[in-house]
Amino acid sequence: MVQTMQAPISLSELESWLFEAANILRGPIDAADFKTYIFPLLFFKRICDVFDEEYQIALAEADGDIEEASYRENFRFYIPNNCHWQEVREHTENVGSAIAHAMRCIEKENSQTLSQIFGDVQWGNKERLPDRLLNNLIEHFSEKTLSNANVEPDMAGRAYEFLIKKFADESNKAAGEFYTPRNVIKLMMKILKPQEHESVYDPAVGTAGMLLEALNYAQSHSGNIHLLHLYGQEKNLTTSSIARMNLILHGREDFEIVRGDTLRNPAFVENDRLKTFDCVVANPPFSLKKWGEEVWEHDPYGRNFAGMPPSSYGDYAWVQHMISSMANPGGRMAIVLPQGALFRKGAEGKIRKTLLEMDFIEAVIGLGPNLFYGTTLAACIVIFRQQKDARLKERVIFIDASEQFKKGRNQNELLDAHVDQIYAWYEDGKDVEGAVKVATLDEIQEEGHNLNISLYVEPVIEEDPMTVEEGLSRVKAAAAACAEAEERLKRLLADEGVV
Repeated sequence: MVQTMQAPISLSELESWLFEAANILRGPIDAADFKTYIFPLLFFKRICDVFDEEYQIALAEADGDIEEASYRENFRFYIPNNCHWQEVREHTENVGSAIAHAMRCIEKENSQTLSQIFGDVQWGNKERLPDRLLNNLIEHFSEKTLSNANVEPDMAGRAYEFLIKKFADESNKAAGEFYTPRNVIKLMMKILKPQEHESVYDPAVGTAGMLLEALNYAQSHSGNIHLLHLYGQEKNLTTSSIARMNLILHGREDFEIVRGDTLRNPAFVENDRLKTFDCVVANPPFSLKKWGEEVWEHDPYGRNFAGMPPSSYGDYAWVQHMISSMANPGGRMAIVLPQGALFRKGAEGKIRKTLLEMDFIEAVIGLGPNLFYGTTLAACIVIFRQQKDARLKERVIFIDASEQFKKGRNQNELLDAHVDQIYAWYEDGKDVEGAVKVATLDEIQEEGHNLNISLYVEPVIEEDPMTVEEGLSRVKAAAAACAEAEERLKRLLADEGVV
């Protein structure tokens, strides 16, 4: 358990070094699967290095008494014998099996906190993960010591978030399942304003980006982040494991991430009713098919209170689940939806009508195109509250933020300035020509309960200040240019013997 002393690692150095691990996998492993292998190994290395560091601290405090220093309570996560990173590193054959054995034993030893955290990777699949490849990965991660002294929890967490973003960039389309652009989340949190002593719940938690941004918001507003209670559910085992590792690497322990299908089998239930939360936030899968209609026909939690969503679009199943999970009276929620959910007719139109009549919908924010992985379409954020401010009762704020983005080669980006502008429009809650309209429920009813933003926010049409004389002059110039081009074409054709 003796650690090699190293100088603290800078964030940029750490990020660069971690991403180099992906280059070792590049070729035999698809970019969309990098996270499946890199994150468990990174987490394994981190907790072993911290274990060694904690042992040295305990040994010093025990005046060199090895038995006392080895007590379980001296360690955040206990590493059993023959399961340490350095012991796995000694294997040159059947490396995958050694990794799998160590990870399973660590999970069992720390069952209250690390159960199933390493996911379900088939480390022993030598065709996919030959010994040479795994040895190269292990040697790469062995180059640096990831102790708290070298890498503080916040820095480890930020580097982890960097990797999530980089892997999302690499895999692009597949990343939509687990990654939401961070400035979209920042906007949602500025609106929801999570406070200490409150609870935050994400029913489609992905890699926990929403929950971490809730912590960032609370911390930046002088809140005690350890008094913010975090909950999430995620269907995908690998993604839910990454979420838990992400929160742990950010130094959090008091959270609850559960693997499971939220719409079919919600994890957070009290006394046969859904548990409720102060802030509910999510970017669920867009227009999910086969989302669980068969369960909702007789849903024991009454989540179809506004109507049954169509089998081919699960958007309003998520909406109704989240509304049902909002605390009363102070509950509020923000959800990312495809803009089609604002105006599709049929069952969804009836649900919108009911939600409007119940006065839950506070704001509809239309975002720019190509901000999200996996789709070039523009999405929207819809804000709901159990009890709206008096000035917004029976009113909805419509914000057209479709021009608020920085154009990118592969993907557009929402910058801090765009977040600030959109939030200012929302907070002000007043009409702005070409950007904001505060519509009454009567006005929305006249539009058939259609929430399409373009029905309420009209674009600004700039008039050309040109005089009649200038207009005639431009027409004459254009006609002359056209005649000249026609003559030139005739000469070219004549030269070629065509005419």
